[in-house]
Amino acid sequence: MSNVIELNPVDFVTIGTIGPKGRRTFHLQAGQDNRIVSFTIEKEQAQALSSAIAEMLDDLESDGEARTMADFSGLDMELREPIEPLFRISQLGLAYDSNDNKIILVVQELVTQADDDFSEDEDDTPLDDLDDIDDLDELEQEEAREAFNLFESSEGEPQVVRMWCTREQMRALSLHAMDTVKSGRPDAKQNGRIIFYWT
Repeated sequence: MSNVIELNPVDFVTIGTIGPKGRRTFHLQAGQDNRIVSFTIEKEQAQALSSAIAEMLDDLESDGEARTMADFSGLDMELREPIEPLFRISQLGLAYDSNDNKIILVVQELVTQADDDFSEDEDDTPLDDLDDIDDLDELEQEEAREAFNLFESSEGEPQVVRMWCTREQMRALSLHAMDTVKSGRPDAKQNGRIIFYWT
């Protein structure tokens, strides 16, 4: 059975918190049609994700493209009910599909040591990036996308969810995530891990 869930495209993506300041639990959430997926994410990961998205968008728009703006008047960045985390996030990744002009947000499940069959070295191995699919024909491109499994799909391995987002959705997520982080008490040793994937 596949351990990869695809939301292509998402209708919304957001980060929010539950609980009082100082004891907040951060959640990343996205939805497609009637399906909502929620994840538990660390505060430091939310902050790192915000910065990574902003950097990716700036890189994409460095050739003179107009800066992607977020129109919050038409966006609902609140968490949706039910908030039932699918898993706690271990790693996050970003990819860009130039064919669809979508940014792909990838999250990987944190597997506890008791259930983890990987060695420590294997667990820390960066995920493979996508091959360049721009030069392939349509059938080959579709096969390449289907093969873009960041981990082999087999029982006992981490679950992976890929969310296909517009630039506008990601700009909004970046700004909103940073605002959410800053709305709590200041502190935070930044140790969130972000991995970039480019097509």
